[in-house]
Amino acid sequence: MGSNIAMRMSDGFELSCYLATPAGPPKGAIVVVQEIFGVNSHIRSVADDYASHGYLAVAPALFDRLETGVELGYTTDDIAVGVDLARVRTDIVRAVADVGDVATSIRTKLGGLNALGSKVGCVGYCWGGVVVTGVGFATPPAVDASVSYYGTGTVDYADRQPTAPMMFHFGDQDHTIPNEDIAKMQASWPTATIHVYGAQHGFNCDQRGSFDPASRDLALTRTLEFFAAHVG
Repeated sequence: MGSNIAMRMSDGFELSCYLATPAGPPKGAIVVVQEIFGVNSHIRSVADDYASHGYLAVAPALFDRLETGVELGYTTDDIAVGVDLARVRTDIVRAVADVGDVATSIRTKLGGLNALGSKVGCVGYCWGGVVVTGVGFATPPAVDASVSYYGTGTVDYADRQPTAPMMFHFGDQDHTIPNEDIAKMQASWPTATIHVYGAQHGFNCDQRGSFDPASRDLALTRTLEFFAAHVG
């Protein structure tokens, strides 16, 4: 279903992306933003799943500015490499801008979305959940809607407000996101939709020990309903 393409960013840098296309005309597009593990087999499967629901899905390899072809697993060593790439070496502001550039490229160059009058949303997981929060709080908004899954550090945006519709998914057993932080975000963002599950960090990923099928399925149902309302 998917293929690899290149997209040129606003500063001229070419970013590799995984593109998953739906069987028929796209009803909209979704930018799928990676975890700290790169555009690995799990993220590609997530993009494929959104394509199966009728969306053009693009997963940009945001580590390309540091290293190309990053695909990590979920071992302790992989986590250490991913943390270094995402939280130490990557400029989060640049990553947010790159996602915005990908959304712009989708609108203007891929899938005939302008002709269809379709919109672009984004969804991010783990580190990607923080990136799409930055996208959803940008002025002017770069996408029509954002969904963030358990982004560690998302609470850092608590003194700001979303500029586009936003949905958040958190687990109440997430060792990286205290329940106090979730409560603070719930109080700070009255216009956002925030769901909390009896689950751990990474509950959406079927390659992790913390995978929770029931929470994953419910979160996906809510996300698809949210995108249906705001993207197409």
